[in-house]
Amino acid sequence: FFPWVVPPRVRGQHLSAMPEIIAAALGSFACGAGCMKMMQKFRPTEESPFAPMAASSPSMRYMMSPPTHLRREDPKEGAAGRVSSDAFLTRSMADLGKTPGISRDLDKDLFLRVLTRLIEQSSTLQNNPRLGVHPQEKNAALVVMSELEAYSTKAGGPLVVEELEYVTGRSNLKVTYPGTSKETVAFVGSHLDVVPADPETWNKDPFKLTIEGDKLYGRGTTDCLGHVALLTSFLVALGKAKPKLKRSIVVLFIAAEEGGEKNIGVDAVLGKGKLDEVKDGPVYWVDAADSNPCCGTAGALSWSLVCKGRLFHSGFPNKGINSIELASEAVSIIQDRFYRDFAPHPDEEAYQFATGSHMKPTQIECAKGSFNQICPETTVHGDIRLSPFYEVEDVVQAVEQYVKDLNDDMHEFTGRGPWSDFVLPESVQVNAGEQRRGQVELKWMGNMDTFKLYAGLAVRLNSDGHKALVQAFRETNAEVKPFSINGSLPLVKMMQKSGFDIQLCGFGKMSVYHGVDEYCSLSDMVKAHEVVLRVVCLLESAC
Repeated sequence: FFPWVVPPRVRGQHLSAMPEIIAAALGSFACGAGCMKMMQKFRPTEESPFAPMAASSPSMRYMMSPPTHLRREDPKEGAAGRVSSDAFLTRSMADLGKTPGISRDLDKDLFLRVLTRLIEQSSTLQNNPRLGVHPQEKNAALVVMSELEAYSTKAGGPLVVEELEYVTGRSNLKVTYPGTSKETVAFVGSHLDVVPADPETWNKDPFKLTIEGDKLYGRGTTDCLGHVALLTSFLVALGKAKPKLKRSIVVLFIAAEEGGEKNIGVDAVLGKGKLDEVKDGPVYWVDAADSNPCCGTAGALSWSLVCKGRLFHSGFPNKGINSIELASEAVSIIQDRFYRDFAPHPDEEAYQFATGSHMKPTQIECAKGSFNQICPETTVHGDIRLSPFYEVEDVVQAVEQYVKDLNDDMHEFTGRGPWSDFVLPESVQVNAGEQRRGQVELKWMGNMDTFKLYAGLAVRLNSDGHKALVQAFRETNAEVKPFSINGSLPLVKMMQKSGFDIQLCGFGKMSVYHGVDEYCSLSDMVKAHEVVLRVVCLLESAC
């Protein structure tokens, strides 16, 4: 907004008069056939001081209406204070004497042996249903069960080992170390499947553990077989030492995380009631990264917008409908409305999210043709990353309404310049099967069940589980940096809503998740063992 576009009679007036100033400025520019045509086409149906603004920008028609979303989130479940590196459960440091016989030092030989065996199976653990690649998580479960066998109840030990297989070959594995009370601490989310790896693109063999100094290379070392080996080693330590604990410790290794398949992994375990007991304590989802508490994730929704116009010779824009211009206009209007309805939420800053909710195009494709043809169809692909303080039902409902409004009001919009329209007049002859009116079609890449599965999560900051996690990291690493990310994790929000105190942590490298030459750090896993031990001891002290 520049001063020279404002008529002299209004320059210098107070900002409270800004709507009238803008209206006058825009009104003074209603000159020439193209501008007059725009002013006529976008005239609001009701008199308003913003009418000239609405005339100059189609999205203003909607921006003058109140936000359309409904925030279904219960305020009681929202942020309790702010993320803080000073959180603590006990004023004194963790009493490691609560777990006599368990060293604060990781058994490196055991950890490396388990991880080596798991990575050797990783070629059979690859999961991408869209590519027809299906894993056999049972192979990883067998590795873990063989390491725990000597300490299982079948062998006279304390560990209750349950293989939960709802689809042949797709095992989940639940291990319980019983305590003396009903209270629990659970470690779930470490999954037995991995994303595919192409050996041709790796500098290391992805299906063999390669050790170079502190780095442990192989598919799954960070995501998530390194965590499986870590927790297996901790369970072995429990089985050997047999400390008397008040809380039961429950570990669940899950199937079908990478592919998001239903009725195979943790959703099936929950559906069978096999995790009901862990509502009596914190549930640590061990599939994050960077060795700090993760306090929040975002939801993810992918979409496509198919914009249909009319093919015609580019020398006659008045007889075609330019789908590229329609796509540009549609995305602009939809984004404008989205950012108003799903504006930055104050809790996002409290949880240290780098951004709030955002909706953006990421790819575009057009019907093939000549450079001298008006393109009849353009498809824009994109995604939405939704703050955990908004609900996926609301964003789906809102975006669908945006697209409906676009189609209903297509006659009110125009393309670029005075000759391009999205609705052709009757004077233009249109053949059977051709578009006389532009059309925008929204396609979601998934259904509501999928979107709810990957909804964002804000952990409970006032829970003993969160306080213990922050304190354990701080005591182990001499510092702690809680963070939130715009990535997504499956089922965590649904579990929270079902009464589970979900907390997030992980010890791999975010920078190599799903990447070429994936690795984790042995020194990070050594510290991770101590973090897990301190969490258990802190919660024992508070029990």
